[in-house]
Amino acid sequence: VVCLESDLQDGQMMEVEVGHRSVLLTRTEGKISAIGNQCTHYGAPLSKGVISGHRVRCPWHGSCFNVHTGDLEECPGMDCLPRHKVQTRQTDIELIMKFTFMQEKRIKNMGAAVPGVTHTILLLGGGAASLMCAETLRQEYYSGRIIMVTRDELLPYDKTRLSKVMNVESDSILLRRMEFFHQYDIEVWLRKEALSVDTDKKTISFDDGSVQSYDQLLISTGCRAKGLDVPGMKLDNVKMLETPEDMLSEKNVKFYMNDNVTEVKGVNGKVKEVVLKSGKVIPADVLIVGIGIIPNSEFLRGSNIQMDAKNFVPVDKYMRTNIPNVYCGGDVATFPLAMANNKRVNIGHWQMAQAHGRIAALNMLNKQTELNSVPFYWTVLLGKTIRYAGYGEGYTEIVMKGNFEDRKFLALYIKNDEVIAAASLNYDPAVSAVAERFTAGKVITKEEAQYVNLSFRPCLSLILGGLSIRSQ
Repeated sequence: VVCLESDLQDGQMMEVEVGHRSVLLTRTEGKISAIGNQCTHYGAPLSKGVISGHRVRCPWHGSCFNVHTGDLEECPGMDCLPRHKVQTRQTDIELIMKFTFMQEKRIKNMGAAVPGVTHTILLLGGGAASLMCAETLRQEYYSGRIIMVTRDELLPYDKTRLSKVMNVESDSILLRRMEFFHQYDIEVWLRKEALSVDTDKKTISFDDGSVQSYDQLLISTGCRAKGLDVPGMKLDNVKMLETPEDMLSEKNVKFYMNDNVTEVKGVNGKVKEVVLKSGKVIPADVLIVGIGIIPNSEFLRGSNIQMDAKNFVPVDKYMRTNIPNVYCGGDVATFPLAMANNKRVNIGHWQMAQAHGRIAALNMLNKQTELNSVPFYWTVLLGKTIRYAGYGEGYTEIVMKGNFEDRKFLALYIKNDEVIAAASLNYDPAVSAVAERFTAGKVITKEEAQYVNLSFRPCLSLILGGLSIRSQ
């Protein structure tokens, strides 16, 4: 017995502990379900998140899970949650549960290649989009050959940690180990770069002289960091923060606003000073450059695959390019964002790349599925995590609740008298609740946003559409 049945109302959730395990109980449309309570992404307690219909959204990074099955429905998480059996007595007094304990996370059932099936799907790039595409294909029991090709030295790894966790070891951020790829017949070719694509012959030429044919192709080669075009960029200790080898510690951060770097000066081949346009000179032992990205799409030049003026690859809501059986996803793609009236955007973020890979895989298999994910970002600055959901381009004002001085706030970005994005610090799960409202296609008006009172929890729940939320 873990609780009274009357403790759990319809549309609510609660955490219970059984055998030193944290379990999430939910009740939706009269059905009581039990799944693991720790998000499979970074372990956040889902009981502190948002429940909406049949799914729960993580308060930290926006992963979504089906409350009945534990299956993952929205990234950045990759694994599913364990599901436990529930039994209730025929009274309104007690809830009796039987648990078959498993691990805190589980991999969704997947198939493998079938001997004699020659159909080949080629995935260019070793990041989030390619990995999610490969896994989704096997989850849907695609039985052909899957080849993932990357110029990286490593198997797919969690690149989000490069800018958030200092001094991380390469081996500790691998998303899947080689045994996983072997088990599910996903070939991974490391240190190999595509040089050209022939969409008529359906072949890719690589830098080692090899040529590989394909039946269907995903282009997810990502982007690379844009360098400063100033003297001194060849000095040692100028870093781009793209790989685990680029990691550094951080402290004593000072901002120089509305200024530009004009020169990097060095002594004995190493960085010594950074000269700004304003004339200020900043002593520096290390310079980290983060001024934007360049798409890794040079190999597409001369092919029939369309690129835009900035060399990104446009796709439709099914992740299809202009060429049949050629898909594109991740940072290199521009795509129609459903919550922004299908405006074509480029969003270089982990969660969106994963969504692209999943949608591409389903449509490769003729399981027509549109992209409708809501962007969900996060960043860590000096130990504080800021969360953001939506698409705030073109906002005209911000409705601010709380204040920066207390380091607790919710910012609602307004355009045309509607909320188009939200950011928060120390007020989980507000951004997750806003994301769920966006996902449901429901509008939050400026008037509603102004009405939100952070000190009055029922008010926030009301404005966010009656979603069940829990405050940390």
